[in-house]
Amino acid sequence: MRLLVIGGTRFVGRHVVEAALRRGHEVTLVHRTATDLFPGAEHVLADRDGDLGALDGRTFDATADICAYFPRQVRHVVDTLGERAGRYLLISSTSVYAEPAGPAFDESSPTVLAAGDDVDVVTDSTYGPLKVACEEVARELLGDRATVVRPTYVVGPWDHTQRFTHWVRRLSEGGEVLGPGNPGDPLQVVDARDLGRFVVDLLEKDVAGTFHAVTPQPPYTFGDMLADVLAVVAPSGTTITWVDQAWLLEQGESDATIPLWGGGDPWILANAASPAASVAAGMKNRSVRQSAVEVLDHLRAGPTTGSDPGMTREREAELLAAWHAR
Repeated sequence: MRLLVIGGTRFVGRHVVEAALRRGHEVTLVHRTATDLFPGAEHVLADRDGDLGALDGRTFDATADICAYFPRQVRHVVDTLGERAGRYLLISSTSVYAEPAGPAFDESSPTVLAAGDDVDVVTDSTYGPLKVACEEVARELLGDRATVVRPTYVVGPWDHTQRFTHWVRRLSEGGEVLGPGNPGDPLQVVDARDLGRFVVDLLEKDVAGTFHAVTPQPPYTFGDMLADVLAVVAPSGTTITWVDQAWLLEQGESDATIPLWGGGDPWILANAASPAASVAAGMKNRSVRQSAVEVLDHLRAGPTTGSDPGMTREREAELLAAWHAR
């Protein structure tokens, strides 16, 4: 298969490319900056928001678009390649759903309204609407040649956001760990390596449709996730103290300082999506425990990407002391 990957050198795209090369596919990468990654692939240095003339006359069996955040970016790729793009797979997000959506909702669940072309900044409030717009443009221009994959929080090696990595690192250090809010809040993740293999599977089989990339099957919660990570990476004696959500918000904490925490946002109900369609299409997900062990191995081997977005140990200790003394 002649595969074009747009955004193949960072996290999710990196794992898509690794899966494709492992299977012997002919891979062409479009990215902006020279890299030593993937010497077995062809590299085309271009800005997807600029001139894609380097792709003129090129024909691919499939295109994996990992980093489309604006509908204009999808249009630009399709305008450049047309039918020469082959099957076009867009990485979208479960952030497209209107809240509340759950539990175990499928891909037909209502989405938020699509953002207009005048929205040119990605924020927490525009990300979902922009992804809806990208999906709509792909389906409008490509019809049944478009495939959409909607991941939840993506975890695994080379995760520049380090949201899940934060908890692996923190629990591996032991001691008393602050658990934020309600341990029963729904949560799902997907390992980037499983996502990468699934993307290549869909492209190899020329599969149309829309698919959640989520695991585990709901119900699964924030408390379950911390318990799973603790079970495989934490030293003996590690404990989790659950601290009231309203109190944490009063102290100025948010999902910016406590990764993966919903912080009272009703949208967290979207973290209870059904994986049935993707599983039926062949997706195989490793357990959260396996991901945690392998993320810790990756951290210890180094190097990694990104930085820990979570609170410092000093701030955590301060909050725990105040919580116990209240």
